Amino acid sequence: MEELNKEQVTPEVEDTEVPLDKNVKLMSPTRMVVRRFFRSKLSIVGLVMVISLFLFSFVGPLIYTEWGEIEVDRAGKIDYAESETTYTVDGQEYTLRQSVETQQADHNLTGPSSRHLLGTDTDGRDVFVRLMYGGRISLIVSFLAVFLITILGVVLGGVAGYFGGWVDTVIMRLSDVLMCLPGIPILLIISTVLDASDIDARYRIYLLMIYLTFISWTGVARLVRGQILSLREQEYMVAAEAMGYSTGRKIFKHLVPNVMPQLIVQMTLSLGSMILYESTLSYLNLGVKPPYAAWGTMINIISTNQDVLQNHLYVWVPAGVCIVIAVLGFNFVGDGLRDALDPKARR
Repeated sequence: MEELNKEQVTPEVEDTEVPLDKNVKLMSPTRMVVRRFFRSKLSIVGLVMVISLFLFSFVGPLIYTEWGEIEVDRAGKIDYAESETTYTVDGQEYTLRQSVETQQADHNLTGPSSRHLLGTDTDGRDVFVRLMYGGRISLIVSFLAVFLITILGVVLGGVAGYFGGWVDTVIMRLSDVLMCLPGIPILLIISTVLDASDIDARYRIYLLMIYLTFISWTGVARLVRGQILSLREQEYMVAAEAMGYSTGRKIFKHLVPNVMPQLIVQMTLSLGSMILYESTLSYLNLGVKPPYAAWGTMINIISTNQDVLQNHLYVWVPAGVCIVIAVLGFNFVGDGLRDALDPKARR
């Protein structure tokens, strides 16, 4: 009987390791996103457009140093005429001949040449150089505004979505009020106040963008709030609650990172809209003031000078082309990121 029981006992199965195929390469999520992004031709085109604008605006002035942003071309512009003055001394007449400056002509609205690659504007300033410096203003202001809007929206939206209750009600009602504010009329009022002050013309646009940041965070906050309302009930948040993590850690370490793909796409698409907004403000003479350059300021001249609009396209068309390239480039990159970050994408 004992021998029978011994035979029925199954032997222990030794743990064996299943060998992995050396030809199989595991791909990280980041690498998968990058691979999907560069598979899209429009994404690559948009990235090239954006990088080209940055190189043109920030590296270009370091290479092309012949003219400055507000420098006026007056070389060889003075006309002279011979004049004679007759006077008598001790009954004897003397004639004094001298060269007199009759006028100082301007190098205004000269066409493209080797001296000025894109010609000059109505004040004799180089259009090509102003295009580069104008790109600096438009890109820096847009990036700063989108960055601040995202930070403010993430903080307020995260707090509203996590706590809910009266905190959510207060923040959302505040966003409703800000969304009802008329943007352009208030900007006109602020611009009038700035005109009466001694603030440097170069910094006016930054103050206006601060106001835009104050009223534009509502969209990001609503996006973050909606995502967190669905994520806070997930199992890993229950585990974080059981571990005794602080509220800040649960919001900004566990919830917000799961919203980052949507935020990245939102930020990229918002950059194009912000460049249009800045250009519109400058076109309406609410942003950067002459003689300093911005793409919208360079186009603003056609609103008061019909001759430039019809006969001197080189003055304002390049600025319009740069705005179109910037907006299309950021939108292409945003569309590519949206497709690359989509977990359901299989291509």
